[in-house]
Amino acid sequence: MGMQDQFKDKAEQLREQAKRAAGKAKDEASERASKGRERTDDETRRAQQEAQDRLDQDYDA
Repeated sequence: MGMQDQFKDKAEQLREQAKRAAGKAKDEASERASKGRERTDDETRRAQQEAQDRLDQDYDA
């Protein structure tokens, strides 16, 4: 196996590794986005109320 073949093989390995990493990152981002959408109405209201309470406390001080 010549040096040229070794470089081609290494380039192919890196290309495949990059494709897998990009696919994995895309899957993880999609999963995080879907988890964010799964928040229930009650959780959303609670988070909004907590944010409003913090805002009110800041102005009370």
